[in-house]
Amino acid sequence: MIPIDFDESNRALTKPDSMTTEECSTLLVFTDSGQCISCWKPSLRERLSILLFGKVWLGIRSGKTQPPVWVRGARSIWKK
Repeated sequence: MIPIDFDESNRALTKPDSMTTEECSTLLVFTDSGQCISCWKPSLRERLSILLFGKVWLGIRSGKTQPPVWVRGARSIWKK
């Protein structure tokens, strides 16, 4: 999946200095100081895999814990 820009995005999260651009890139997000929301677009192959197997995996670049997260499939950030 690739991160994409969306109408409500209001901040750019940049990569840490310790990572290369191949490891991490800028992520456009919406933030209201309580949460950061990003938008991702699956490739055609990923879309077919989701359709057939019904699974989406979430990875967090942190080895000690996982912060609270959510994943949703919807047309808009606010509409279900």
